[in-house]
Amino acid sequence: MPVARQPKLDPESLRTFVTVAQLRSFSAAAELLHKTTSAVSYRIRTLEDSMGTPLFQRTTRSVALTASGEVLLEKASQIFEWLQSLPQELKQINDGVEPQFSLVVNNILYDPDAVAALLADLHRLFPHTVFRVRRAVYMGVWDEMLHHGGQFAIGAPGFHTISDDFVTEPLGTVNWIFIVARDHPLATAPAPLSNDVLRRYPAVNVEDTSQHLSKRTAWRLPGQQELIVPDMHAKVACHMKGLGVGFLPMRSVQEALRAGVLVERTVSSGRSPSPLALAWRRAGAGRIAAHLRALFASRAPLAAAFCTPLDPVSDAVAAEAARRAA
Repeated sequence: MPVARQPKLDPESLRTFVTVAQLRSFSAAAELLHKTTSAVSYRIRTLEDSMGTPLFQRTTRSVALTASGEVLLEKASQIFEWLQSLPQELKQINDGVEPQFSLVVNNILYDPDAVAALLADLHRLFPHTVFRVRRAVYMGVWDEMLHHGGQFAIGAPGFHTISDDFVTEPLGTVNWIFIVARDHPLATAPAPLSNDVLRRYPAVNVEDTSQHLSKRTAWRLPGQQELIVPDMHAKVACHMKGLGVGFLPMRSVQEALRAGVLVERTVSSGRSPSPLALAWRRAGAGRIAAHLRALFASRAPLAAAFCTPLDPVSDAVAAEAARRAA
């Protein structure tokens, strides 16, 4: 059985083909490539014979691509773009820049505008890196880091790492307050609100996105109905519409409280503060991870945009973190 002939796609033939295809002229391509028209025609015929299909439809006055030629032009253009950028990509890797970077953002801190501004900064500084941003809830942040290739997390639960593969740095603390809509029955009920009273109304929660680690429930009393929403913005909206009750970050709802849209109530059993940290991989951390750490250490606007729901870390906590990192 005869062996199928493999087409020859040498760079010079592809370059000649792309030039003719873009100019739609053999003579114009020959002039640009500093070759004779017959040399260009011969190279194209050789390429067509090698591919086993015509790439151009020729008439005495025009040159047009065939369907096969259109496909080859698209693929060849991608190859040349890749070849042009390859030296810069290799230099970036040699300079300690991660070629791919996965950033995980806690749902509590996630803000689309903040993410877009940060990505614009990162792309400007590291143009050849492929960035991926994932939003995660509660232990889902650590799940992304442990099991899905996350390299840097903004808002990992807790101040301390759950694996020696990662380093953490305290970012801040979420202090929670119990919130209801201004026209909710609990807005005027006698305080402090007992669990028996609270249990009559649904708890609005964002579901933990962890797939491998034990999921956490933000707040729900035994026997209480639960309304699960996709993100913190939806949770706030549900509170405003009086669909349920629960805790929200104190710093995130100050404007709504001042406007009277939401009402803070005292409950008999509150919710403990939630410490959040930056987290990054020990192995493979390069210049992008270092740049992000510097942004948050200096409290630059790009980093501060993520920290609106947080109360700052105390000096004692910061000193302890520095001692552990030493």
